[in-house]
Amino acid sequence: MADPQPAPAQNQQRSPPILLVEDDVGQAVLVEKVLGRAHLANPVVVIRNGEDAIAYLGGRAPYDDRERHPLPVIILLDVHVPGRSGLEILMWLREQKPLAHIPTVMLSGSAESGDIDRAFELGAASYLVKPVAFDALLDTVSSLGLSWAILGRNSGNSDGA
Repeated sequence: MADPQPAPAQNQQRSPPILLVEDDVGQAVLVEKVLGRAHLANPVVVIRNGEDAIAYLGGRAPYDDRERHPLPVIILLDVHVPGRSGLEILMWLREQKPLAHIPTVMLSGSAESGDIDRAFELGAASYLVKPVAFDALLDTVSSLGLSWAILGRNSGNSDGA
């Protein structure tokens, strides 16, 4: 028979994911590289459209198994994704009481003040204009006060804010 103990130990040590909602494959790879260089303990889950993002966050099929698809510690949300826009997703998210606490960072190619203002009105923690610089993304994540929750303890990086 298979060893029953290793799987539970892995699940207990698994960090909650960072949810990246981004339809552009190149941008998604860039963000994943940035986060990888920061030695994050969290896996990055990439969702490519707004409807799937809401299904994931709402725990609806095919994401209804929270063991396999846990709630994220942070959401990085492109403003312009197919299905529902990032702003629509953010509005939906803030209406869901069990999810409203999850920090959301908006990523956009738009620097239009209307988009930025609306994102903050809807509760975005930050708004970054693409292309996102490595340091800007890491500084934003750190400034949210989540670094203790998402940075790998074995990273050897102990710089603090």
